[in-house]
Amino acid sequence: MQPEVKAFDSGKTLIRFSLATNESYKDKNGEWNELTQWHTINAWGKTAEIMSQKINKGQEVLVEGRLVNQSYETKDGDKRYATHIEANEFLIIKDLQKSLV
Repeated sequence: MQPEVKAFDSGKTLIRFSLATNESYKDKNGEWNELTQWHTINAWGKTAEIMSQKINKGQEVLVEGRLVNQSYETKDGDKRYATHIEANEFLIIKDLQKSLV
């Protein structure tokens, strides 16, 4: 999914996108498996503005930030919980690889 960018009347900018992390592990039979987990990334302000210009779907990025736990109520009144990462720094991996070669 392409990053979603929202500009608010207050002048603040938010970018939101999903990030997959992969972990390889050996099972009890000694076979390699891969576990993929999806994370929601949010960034605000200048970081969001720069990310919106630089990041596209499918790019490899390194994100640094903090975990944020939220609770909310659905339209049906059910309580839900979500955890996302609020990014404060990022690095596009492809650019890093080019600079190291």
